[in-house]
Order: sequence, then C-alpha cells, then structure tokens
Amino acid sequence: MVHLNSMVITGAEPIVVDTGAPIHRDQYLDDLFGIVDPQDVRWVFISHDDSDHHGNLHEVMDACPNATLVANWFLCERLKAERLDVAPTRWRWIGDGDTLDVGDRTLHAIRPPLYDSPTTRGLFDPTTGVYWASDCYATPVLAGAPTVADIDPEFWIEGFTMFQTWNSPWVSMLDHDAFAESARTIEQLGVTTIAGAHTPTIPSTHLDQAFTMLRAMPTTPAPPMPDQAALDQMLATLQ
Repeated sequence: MVHLNSMVITGAEPIVVDTGAPIHRDQYLDDLFGIVDPQDVRWVFISHDDSDHHGNLHEVMDACPNATLVANWFLCERLKAERLDVAPTRWRWIGDGDTLDVGDRTLHAIRPPLYDSPTTRGLFDPTTGVYWASDCYATPVLAGAPTVADIDPEFWIEGFTMFQTWNSPWVSMLDHDAFAESARTIEQLGVTTIAGAHTPTIPSTHLDQAFTMLRAMPTTPAPPMPDQAALDQMLATLQ
C-alpha cells in the first residue's frame, strides 16, 4: 500500500497542497476542514495533474470562495481535457523556480528531481524547511506510518528504489553525475523535512539517506514489476 497524502500550510493565508483522490472525498474534506476553515483558505496548490492530486479540486474550490488555484499553463490545459470548472479569474500560474507570496512567508515552486508528469512542481516553505516533493522520494508501506523512521530500514530502501524506478522509469537513461547534480538542487535548499504524496514524512534524521538513495537511481536496477503470472496467482485466490 502507499500513502495518499495532502498537506495544509497554516499561516496568514492558508494554502491547501494537493486535494487527494476522489475515492476518499468525504474523509478528505472532513479532515481538511477540521484543520482550516474553508472561508480562510486563500490558495489551493496542485502539484500536477494526476487524479490522486487534483481529485477533489472542484469540491475544495467550491467550498473555499476566497481561494485561488495555483497551477501552471500546462496543468490547466491538461485538466481541461477532463474537467476544469474553475473560473480563470481564480487561477494563478507559477512554474519551476517561481515564488508565491502568501502573506507571512514566500513559498518556492521547485520541481523535484523525479516525477511522472511534466506539470510537476514541488513546494518549499523556507520558514519551516518543509519541502512538498509530490511523487518524489516515495515508498510503499505495509501500514500507515507517521515517518520513515517507523518503517523497517531495509524495507524502506527496497520500497524507495521500487517507487522511484517504476514511477520515473526514464531515470535509467540519465547520466549519473548530471542527475546527482540536479538532485542537489533540493539538498541545498536547507530542507528540514520532506513531505510527499506517497511517503511517510522524511524527518531530518533520514534526509541524508534519502538524498543518497535518490542520487543513485540512474544506476540502480529496477525491481521486476508484477506480471501476468502474478495476476493469475491473485485471481486463483479468489476462486
């Protein structure tokens, strides 16, 4: 199983970071508005256009009349192919390297080293050191966990490798040194914590290991993905 996380930055102008999957809509909205009053939400940041990140966008925007959708041109274009019923007057476009003033802090949109959508931007809060990594640094889990410190260390290594190489298979085509230099963009931000959609929180105690593992991805073999034989075995258990 994997986490399907979202995030809220509370402050002078609260910002919702990703809106979860539609399958969890009721629980997601209950959780979200237990943290922040919908009237207070000023920004809704969508990291990219996968449904587990924008799945409740319209419900959130409808409930939060003072909120602006933070996206980019490509993300909006791709969402419109499915549905984007948010008036353009409520859009704000920010790309990789752009900033967003949210009153008591300035957030930085910084693309993570690995991603599965070209619309992806992560979000860094320099006041807390928290970096929202979207799909990067992800790992499966056996059960929900607050931080990766709560996962068996070997399981984290194997799961981290699996998720990076499966979600971004193009990483195997990259030059190791060039990718490592790119990955250091995040390392040099002053990150204290990584939060992501599909990982328990990565605390400061585990950042060095996460950074080291990620830099090695171009030359790390991808584990085999379940195939038809695995599906046949699963179906046999249902008979």
